Amino acid sequence: MESYATALLYATPFFIGLVLVEILYGRFVKDQKHNLMDTVSSLSSGLTNVVKDSLGLVLILISYPFLLEHLALIEIKATWLVWVVAFIALDFAGYWNHRLSHHINFFWNQHVIHHSSEEFNLACALRQPISNLLGYYALLLIPAALLGVPNQVIAILAPIHLFAQFWYHTQHIGKMGVLEYVIVTPSQHRVHHAINKEYIDKNLGQIFCVWDRMFGTFQEELDEVPPQYGVLKPANTWNPIIINFQHLWRLIQDAWRTKSYWDKLRIWFMPTGWRPQDVKERYPVTIIENVYSFRKYQPETSSSLKAYALFQLMVTTFLMLFMFYNYSEIGFDGLLLFGAFIFVGIYGYTTLMDRKNYAVWIEVIRGLGGMALIYFTNDWFGINEHFSIGSYMVALYFLVTIFGGIYFTYFEKSFATPDLAS
Repeated sequence: MESYATALLYATPFFIGLVLVEILYGRFVKDQKHNLMDTVSSLSSGLTNVVKDSLGLVLILISYPFLLEHLALIEIKATWLVWVVAFIALDFAGYWNHRLSHHINFFWNQHVIHHSSEEFNLACALRQPISNLLGYYALLLIPAALLGVPNQVIAILAPIHLFAQFWYHTQHIGKMGVLEYVIVTPSQHRVHHAINKEYIDKNLGQIFCVWDRMFGTFQEELDEVPPQYGVLKPANTWNPIIINFQHLWRLIQDAWRTKSYWDKLRIWFMPTGWRPQDVKERYPVTIIENVYSFRKYQPETSSSLKAYALFQLMVTTFLMLFMFYNYSEIGFDGLLLFGAFIFVGIYGYTTLMDRKNYAVWIEVIRGLGGMALIYFTNDWFGINEHFSIGSYMVALYFLVTIFGGIYFTYFEKSFATPDLAS
């Protein structure tokens, strides 16, 4: 986990930097594809994902080294061939995992966060799950295990394969000629994120588009069908932690409410969106009917709240990067506590972005909790070793958080609609 945290220490600023470049480019060409609050929500979602993954918070059902030990039929000797086979195997597994997430009710919960943005941009790419708590992915790598691909090779290529899926989440790149027949392109992935009936559940490939063409899930972007983004059951919140578990909560409610014991069992494994008939009739759920006329989630927001949300995102990102930088020194118990502060912080300020009155209690409690920890330890997880006044700065941040929660809940009355990113 420490090596993964080190990789994230460098990858996170790189990806956020590219998001900033896309925002600036959008302003320059007067074709902005970012909404500030949506972008803050997306980046905050990315922070929760990397913190969760860096702490290894997942229940591994079966590991790849175990499969390798018991299933390997051969061992590929040639170095270059190992890497090629491993990458293809990862992409093949990624296709089927992606397809599983789109077609089975239970697995959609771990993927819905990625589709929840009603915008499509590089920030949207960072909407990654924290609800993927069951580690079953190794089962999809059985072909690699049969061919004897070393687990060290898989471990190195897996993050590279993941990071390589970032660039095509953009509307600023058109079709790419012959590459449209080889790799997943921005045009193809715009189709994948669209909720138009022509595009739903299409283009599930991650790096190579050959799998979609082989298995009948390919769809070209059509000029006469402009993609509309989001999910058919809108999230209606900026809070990425809530979005991660909305679908699961609906499944739990439906399983509890239905009178059929068979439906209570099968709802988890039915196609995405399936609901028991008796529950559908008694508890209807709003679904977008006309994808060209639905109203995007955009609660009234002042310019000052937008600036405050951006401030919270920047400080949270800095604290997370410090956590990765000081990973081994903090120790596992300390990392869990640090991670909890980050999670509660993101939950707090994104709830404030939603203009929920209870957000003030989250912000006040986490602010007081952070200041109490600094008071009793006279430090903030070792930050004073790197910055002489580090803990004082963090304490000041928590003080601002308390006053921010109170101010935006009780005192701010006027709203302005201009978006800082547009």
